Amino acid sequence: MRIKILCVVALLLTACGGGGGVSNGPPPPSSDATVSEVQGTGATSPLAGQAVIVSGVVTGDFQEDDDDRRRNLRGFYIQGIPDGNPASSDGVFIFDGSNPAVDVSVGDAVEVRGTVEEYFGETQIQASSVRVTGTGSIAPVPLRMPAPTATLNSDGFPVADLERYEGMLVELSDTLTVTDLWTLERFGEVLLAAGGRVYQFTNDNPPDADGYAAHRVSAARRTIILDDGLRSENPPDLHYLGAGNTPGYSIRLGDTLDGLVGNLRYSRGSGGNGTEDWRLEPTGDPVFRNTNPRPGPPAIEGSLRVGAINVLNFFTTIDQGQDTCGPVGDAGCRGADSNAELARQREKTVTALLDSGSDILGLTELQNNRDASLRVLVDAMNARIGSDDFAFIDTGTIHTDVIKAGIIYRRSTVTPVGDFVLLDRSVDSRYNDDRNRPSLAQAFALNANGARLSVVVSHLKSKGSSCETDGDPNTGDGQGNCNLTRVNAAAALADWIKTDPTGSGDPDYLLVGDMNAYYLEDPIETFRSAGLVDLLEGQPNPYSFVFQGQSGAYDYAFATASLAPQVRGALEWHINVDEPPVLDYNLEFGRDPALFDPDIPYRASDHDPVIVGIDLAN
Repeated sequence: MRIKILCVVALLLTACGGGGGVSNGPPPPSSDATVSEVQGTGATSPLAGQAVIVSGVVTGDFQEDDDDRRRNLRGFYIQGIPDGNPASSDGVFIFDGSNPAVDVSVGDAVEVRGTVEEYFGETQIQASSVRVTGTGSIAPVPLRMPAPTATLNSDGFPVADLERYEGMLVELSDTLTVTDLWTLERFGEVLLAAGGRVYQFTNDNPPDADGYAAHRVSAARRTIILDDGLRSENPPDLHYLGAGNTPGYSIRLGDTLDGLVGNLRYSRGSGGNGTEDWRLEPTGDPVFRNTNPRPGPPAIEGSLRVGAINVLNFFTTIDQGQDTCGPVGDAGCRGADSNAELARQREKTVTALLDSGSDILGLTELQNNRDASLRVLVDAMNARIGSDDFAFIDTGTIHTDVIKAGIIYRRSTVTPVGDFVLLDRSVDSRYNDDRNRPSLAQAFALNANGARLSVVVSHLKSKGSSCETDGDPNTGDGQGNCNLTRVNAAAALADWIKTDPTGSGDPDYLLVGDMNAYYLEDPIETFRSAGLVDLLEGQPNPYSFVFQGQSGAYDYAFATASLAPQVRGALEWHINVDEPPVLDYNLEFGRDPALFDPDIPYRASDHDPVIVGIDLAN
């Protein structure tokens, strides 16, 4: 039913009637539909495709080509008379293009003639005529998170069910926590969560299909995207990068936000790209609280320090799309796309390696070449400190993967004992080296007292590709692809360590690396069950990696029973995953090179290092 409204009620407007605006067409009748009738009670408008005339008050000015360059969505939001139905929204987006004939402001009462459309899930009115009729005032509607329920977007992923608030001016009065910054650079987005950052299901729950399904819904109900109010990708002005309450602020996961006010929009990041989800378009400039400040150098006891660091595909061969990497030169390259990027990556990586204070460094995601990837890093480290104290274990290429593990050590502290050894399927058939990178082990003697320690560096199969052809499918319990492959490798590793593979004659072994499994997943439990001591145990919800807005532990340190009493501490050094990727070495998409600082370790990789302090006595 269409309802004709002659004047907006006084509770909504402080004035109504003519004047105060310019029409780009003949004056329309007052109204032939309410905003809530346009919205309806479902995901799409019951009036889609129909011409309507609506009245309301402007609650969000996101017009193009006006004085406010920080908010450009080619339109504005209006809110009409509440209809008393909690299932229908009273707000809607008015699309008026890149050169609107009428410049509106928040608080203007307007009449809009146009056609109802659905644009990537958002109900809009494409305006053909806008007329300012007076002024009004709309208070934001309180919106509490988590949302009571979730629904599926068109990609089949759960999202909060906030349809009844679409287009409305809302206030998220609860404290919200930054839980992802992956799309800050491309879409100007910050993923926020009620109740603190979101952790991976299997980081603090045993694997379980039903539990994982429920977790996905729960996470969706808790999260909402803070958008930048711009329609462009890779905007030159990143609104939230420095939008904090402290001098020199740089946004990090774990930072918080209160009293967020804006219009609720359902859309993708930009047109048909990005995540289809609910996003808050702020009508002011949010200010973040620096509740997760950047850490300084790792404070940890122990006369010997061992670091495990994923170096984010450190390749000395420039990636120009060619298949010339890998041991036989037939694989795609990764890492830096130019000499400039490689120089930036090298300097940032060296800063992180040196600032870790480590005497032994176990590295993963090195280019699997003869020695260049390690030599470049070691040469740069030595140049930085002004001596040749750092050296590397010369393994040559290892097996067939495009990346390998490596070890760097400080000569003044330790001396290698014997040759390096590798764990692959030739040693144990359970270790599938077509999926897992071969594990690298090397024994060292502490120069101060001759005590020995063997360090094992591992990089197990990722979740990113399927192992179904190996009879190892994703079972939907939260552990992702290739869980059995990682479990078998973990069992082989634990048994291998018991045999003293380095021939050191000492049972003190430290296993470090990127295990590609979260804290309570089967591979990690396999290490624990085999008697290896988890050095991150006791830390609440440890994390070293973030994927799709959820944090979890991927990088670990395990000690044999004889070594564990000599360990003085272990920590995840949170210099990377809490930082926005826009601060890394890359230069694509017109990124401002000045954002990069080679002298600080933050965002040297997409994994956080694990640092272990030891007083090696025997």
